[in-house]
Amino acid sequence: MKRISLCLALWLFCMVTYAQTEVERVQIGDLIQVNLPGESTLNKGFQVDKRGRITLPEVGALYVAGYSEVQLEHAVKESLEKVYRDLSSASVYIAQQQILVSIQGYVNSPGEYTLAKSADIQMAIHAAGGLRSGAQLNNLFIKRGKDKLNFNYKAFLDTGDESLLPPLRSLDTVFVPASPLVGNIEQEFDASKLADSGDSADGRTAIKVFGEVNAPGSFSYQAKSDLVDIIMRAGGVTRYASVEQIRVISDNSPKLFNLKTYLDSGDISLLPTLTPGTTIFVPKQEDEIKAGANVVYIMGEVARPGAYEGKKNASFMDILANAGGPTRYAESRQIRIIKANGNVVKFDLTAFTEGLTKQKTPNIDAGDAIFVPEKTDMNEKSWLKISPDRAVSVIGEVVRPGRVEWSDEMDLMDLLSHVGGPTLRADTSKIEVVSAGNKLHLFDLDAFILAGAPSADLPPVTAGAIVRVHDLPQDPSDNKSQWVRQSSDASIYVFGQINAPGRYRFTKDMHFLDILSAADGPTKDADIHNIRITHRDKKYAKVSKLNLSLYFETGDERLLPKVTMGDTIYIPEKDKIWLDRSKESTVRVLGAVNSPGRYVFDDNMTVLDILAEAGGPSERAYLEKISIVNMSCCQGQARTFDLVSFSKTANIYQLPVLRAGDTIYVPDRNDSFMEKARVGLEDILRLTTTIVLIGAL
Repeated sequence: MKRISLCLALWLFCMVTYAQTEVERVQIGDLIQVNLPGESTLNKGFQVDKRGRITLPEVGALYVAGYSEVQLEHAVKESLEKVYRDLSSASVYIAQQQILVSIQGYVNSPGEYTLAKSADIQMAIHAAGGLRSGAQLNNLFIKRGKDKLNFNYKAFLDTGDESLLPPLRSLDTVFVPASPLVGNIEQEFDASKLADSGDSADGRTAIKVFGEVNAPGSFSYQAKSDLVDIIMRAGGVTRYASVEQIRVISDNSPKLFNLKTYLDSGDISLLPTLTPGTTIFVPKQEDEIKAGANVVYIMGEVARPGAYEGKKNASFMDILANAGGPTRYAESRQIRIIKANGNVVKFDLTAFTEGLTKQKTPNIDAGDAIFVPEKTDMNEKSWLKISPDRAVSVIGEVVRPGRVEWSDEMDLMDLLSHVGGPTLRADTSKIEVVSAGNKLHLFDLDAFILAGAPSADLPPVTAGAIVRVHDLPQDPSDNKSQWVRQSSDASIYVFGQINAPGRYRFTKDMHFLDILSAADGPTKDADIHNIRITHRDKKYAKVSKLNLSLYFETGDERLLPKVTMGDTIYIPEKDKIWLDRSKESTVRVLGAVNSPGRYVFDDNMTVLDILAEAGGPSERAYLEKISIVNMSCCQGQARTFDLVSFSKTANIYQLPVLRAGDTIYVPDRNDSFMEKARVGLEDILRLTTTIVLIGAL
C-alpha cells in the first residue's frame, strides 16, 4: 500500500515538473529576437513567415516553426557559426508571440494583418478598418486549411457572448460576406433606406407587402407575427388605402381581409394565418362618384377640386372658398362657369377684386361646373391655351416674339415690356400696329419717350392685333440684303468714292458727317473739293456743292449742307478727264509745259501749284513772259508774269491772282523777239560768209 502511494506521488511530481518545464513553441507570425553585440544587422527582431522561416542576414532562410526556445537558439547559432566566429555572447529568444491572419470580404481595408496571439475576431475586424455598410453579420466564417467554421457575429453583438466567436490561429482567413440585399452591383449602401423597404434577406421565406402602405418591402417571417404586425412594420396604411379589401396570398391560396371589421370588433379569429412567403396587397380606395340634384363641380387650378354638395343660396365665392381658392398657377382672369343647360359665363376674378369691372359674381345653380384654367407659361406654345380672339401677335425684333394673352387693361408699352422689349437691332422709330379692324398705325417709340411718354399718343391695341418691329441692317458695308426691310423714306444714299457706298438709315438727329462716317469715309481717290448733294425733299431740283477740304481747314460748320431722308451724296473721283469737269471749275495750262491741259483749282492754290500740276515748264519755255488770261472775273484782261525774276526774290506779292476759269500760257522761247533777232543775225552772218568764200574761190 505504501509502495502504491509512493508511485502515485512520483507520477504527480513528474507531471508538475513537466508542466513547469514546458516551453512555448515558435508559431507562424511570432517575432524572434537575435542579439549579437557588435553586429547591427542582427540586433533586431525577425518575423516567422507563412512557411515557418526567418531570414537572417548573410545566412538566409532558416526554418524555425514548432521549435522550443532551446531548439530555436541552437538552430540559429548553428547557422550563424558558418559566418561568425565568436557566438558566446549571442542570445536568441521569442520576443513576441503573434498570429498572421487574412481578413477578406466586406471590410473597409481587406488584407493580411499581424495580430497579438490573444487577438479575437472583433480585433481582427477592427484591424481591417471595420465592417462596410451592407455586410451580412450573421454568416461570417473562418477558413482554416480545408475546414470552414461558420459563426453568427450578429448574435455576438446582440448578446456579448464571446463563446459564440471561434478563436483565431495563424494563417486563418476571416471572410465577411455582403448581404444579399446589396445586390450584384457595387453601390452605396443606405441602411435607413433598406430598413424602409424591409428587413428580409431570404426571398423565399420573406413576407412581401406592397400597395397602399407607407414602406412597402420584404419582411422576415416570424412565427408569432400576425397581419397587423406586418402592416405596422410596413409603416401602416396610407390615407388612400382600401382597408376593407386587403388581399392575402398564403400557401398559394388568396383570401380577402377586412381590416375595418377587425378593428371594429377586435375579433382575433378574423386575422388570417401567415406562412413563410405570404404576399399581402393593400389596394387603393376608389373615390365614390358624387352626383345629384345639388352637386356643384369645381375643376382646374384650385386647392381642392372636386364635386361639392351645394346648399341653397350658396354663392360663387362660397363655393370657391370651399374648394380652397385658386392656386398660385390659376389664371383668375379667365374663369368659366359652365351652366347645366350648356351656356358658358366668363368671369374676371382679378378685375372684380380690384374694382375694375361692374360685373357681378355669377349665380351658381345645381349641376353647374366652375373651371379655373392654368396660367399661361410664356415659354410654352401659347396658342395651345389661348384662343385667337384673346391674343396679340408680336413679331420682329423683340426679345420673345410670339402670341401673348391680351387684357383690355394693357397698352402697347405693357405689351412690349411683356415680350422683353425691342432688341439692339430693332428700328424703334417705325413700329407697325395693325388693329383688329385691319387699320395700320405707325408708332415712333423714340419720339414717344423723348416727348415724356404721353399715354394719349399710344396707338390702340386690342385682342387680335399684330405688332411688328423692324430690324436695322447689320453691316453698313454689306447692307444690300437688308434694304427690303428698311423703309426708303427713312434712308439716305451715298455714292462714288466712299469706302462703303449704299443706303443708310437716317434720323433727324443726324447730320452730314454722321452719314459720311457710317459709310466709312471717302477713299484715297476721292475728290473732297467737289462733293455734290442732291436734295430730294424739295418741290424743285436743288444740288449743293461742298468743299470738304475747306471745312477741315476752317472748321466753319456753315459750309456743311443740311441733309435729310431721301437725299443723295455723291463724292467724285479726283484726276478725271477734263470732259468730266466744267470749265468754270478748272484752270487751263497751255504752251511750253510738260503736261498741258485742264486742272482742278481751288482758292488755296497759286500759279506755282498749277504749273507744278502741269509737270513744270519745258526746256524751251520763255519764263520771262508767262501770260495769265483772267476769264473768271475780268474777261479780256491779260497779265504777264516773270518766273525768273520771282525765283530771284521769292516775293509772293509778285504772284498774279489766279481763279478757277483762268488760262495760263507759257510761250516758247522761239517765239520771242530776241530769239527771232538772234536767228536773223545768224542767217545774215551765214550768207556773208558764203559770199566771201565764193569770192575767194
